[in-house]
Order: sequence, then structure tokens, then C-alpha cells
Amino acid sequence: MRNIILSGIGILLIIFSVFFAKKLIDEKNKPKPVKEKVVKTVLTDTVVNKTIQIVIPANGSLAAKRRVELYAEVQGVFKASRVLFKPGQKYSKGQTLIRIDAAEHYASVQSEKSNLYNDIAAIMPDLRLDFPEVFEKWQSYLNGFDLDKATPKLPEMTSDKENYFITGRGIISRYYNVKNLEQRLSKYTITAPFTGILTEALVTEGTLVRSGQKLGEFIDPSVYEMEVALSKSYASLLKVGETVKLNNLDKTETYTGIVSRINGSVDATTQTIAAYIDVKDDALKEGLYLEAYLNAKEEHDAIEIDRGLLSESQEIFIVRDSLLDVISAKPVYFSETKVVLKNVPNGTVILKKPVPGAYAGMLVKPFKNIDKTEDQ
Repeated sequence: MRNIILSGIGILLIIFSVFFAKKLIDEKNKPKPVKEKVVKTVLTDTVVNKTIQIVIPANGSLAAKRRVELYAEVQGVFKASRVLFKPGQKYSKGQTLIRIDAAEHYASVQSEKSNLYNDIAAIMPDLRLDFPEVFEKWQSYLNGFDLDKATPKLPEMTSDKENYFITGRGIISRYYNVKNLEQRLSKYTITAPFTGILTEALVTEGTLVRSGQKLGEFIDPSVYEMEVALSKSYASLLKVGETVKLNNLDKTETYTGIVSRINGSVDATTQTIAAYIDVKDDALKEGLYLEAYLNAKEEHDAIEIDRGLLSESQEIFIVRDSLLDVISAKPVYFSETKVVLKNVPNGTVILKKPVPGAYAGMLVKPFKNIDKTEDQ
């Protein structure tokens, strides 16, 4: 029985070995499957050269074009007035902004004017006797002299003798001393140089104002100015008088500005050049942050594509007979996302979107978007 079992197991092993060897031979002779070529579908576009308007983006905050920082040139107590000196208060041109108590200085001015009047009156008898030809004009001057009004200009000297006589009596020096005091008296009242609004007030009624102290800031809200810093490479593209489109950060409001000035020097630190844009709108406020789009110049016979389509060697991919190829292009302007190219022939089929792993000779299939319409 043992021999029979061993003989059976041996026969089974021989049969299994034969079948296993046959299977190995069949698999060895079986042809390998051919890998199917993968053809990528790409988005393409056909080149049509045209005039491209180069737009330079920039941003900045608004500042009033006309602004005045108010400083005190004299010392005294800030007197109360009908209009409160507070931020946001509007003033018309010539309206009083600040009035400082000038009672003491006013008394000094009146005293000096009185001394001038007395000095002129004292020389009148001598003028009648020695210079009768000029007596009348000096008499007329005295008659028109009013202590409550500004000191009138002295009569014009018609001869050297008259000039020596008047100067020798100290009339000229006293006159200019009076005019100096009157000029200083006018500084006790600060008036609005233009119609505008007070944006900063650093003093209030009753405050002791000192000479040289800053009192506030006054602006004209009708015209604002925005300073933008642009790369020095754009300096030759900008022109004064160009129209600029502006919008707020939310892009809900649009405004129109004009390039008013361009700085003549380049910032040595940032290598940028400053341009100034004037903008008028009742809705604008100082300090508002805006985005600007400056129309720099027009580039003829050019195209605009995504920056990612231009290689570092300044080449772009084209589709030729279902294969990718590369051609050279001349970039003339780079923005954050776009590039303007020249020297790309009309009718050239180029990639519209970058293809990962693209190379020259790659087999591609242009994507065709077929619109189906129904007849009604």
C-alpha cells in the first residue's frame, strides 16, 4: 500500500510539472501589449495682431492738492468766535479761522501811530516857511490820517532837500516802524486762504497760543491728488494730461483722474518714479485708498497672453500638425499676469493655457468647443 501511494504522488508531480512548464512556455511566447500613446487635449488660440493699450496698474491714497498747515506767529489767548474751530468745520475764502487777543499789541500800534502823527505835525511850520511848494501835500496827508485805519503811504519826495529834511526829522524811520507793527497786528487774525474744510484742530477757545505753535490743518476738498510710485522703466511711457481710471478697493466706485505731474528724478532706494494724479469728486475724502490704471502707450501689431506661456528663453509654444513646437517672441511689456508680445505672425496657433510637462514634439489635440443651436 505504501508503494502504491508513493507511486501515485510521483505521477501527480510529473503531471503538474508538465502543465506548469507548458504554461511558462506559452507566457514567454505571448506578445507584450503595446502601450497606447496618450494625446493631451490643449486649449489653443489663433494669433491676430492688433493695437494693444498698455495699462500700468498702481495704487495710493488721496491727499488734498491745496492744504495749509496753520501756525501761530504771535502769542496770545485764542478768542472765541461765532464758528467753532473744530475738525470738519467749513470756511469760506476770507472768513476768520482764528482770532488771537491783540489788545496789548493794538495799543502799542496806536501809540506809535500817534507819535508819527505828532512828528509830522511838528514839522509843518518849518515846511510852510522853508518848503512852501510841498506844504499842501503834507497838510493833505495829515488831514487824511486816521488812527483807526491803516497808516497811509507817505507823500512822494520831489526833491533832495525835502528828502533830507523829512529823513533828518526821523519821519521815515518812524513810518516804517508803524508799518511793521501794523503788519504784525494782522497776524493776530488768521483767515481762510480759500474755501475749504478744517481737518485738524489742535487748540480750542481760551487756549494760550504761543509763537510757532501748530494750530491745525486746512484743506480744499474740491481737488485731490494721488501719488503713485511706478517702475523707472515706465517713465518714458507716461505723459502729463493722460486720463486715468481709478476705483476703490471694493471696485464698486469708479472715478476719472488726470496725470498732472511726473517727478523728474528716480528714487535711489526703490528705483521708482513718482507720478501725481488729480481727481475731482464730491464723494472723495482725504486718505481714501484707490487703485489707478494708467494708459501708458499703444503698442501696434502685438498680442497679449498669460505670462506663464512665455518661457525664460522668451519662447512660446505653438501647435503645428498636432505637435508642439516653439518660436521666439519679443516681449515689450509685463504686467502681473499678462505679457505683451511682438513678432508673432498672424494665423499662428498658440497655446491658450499652459500645459504641464510640455515639450517640443509633444503630440496634442486642440480642444474644440462645438456650440449646438436649435432652430426655432
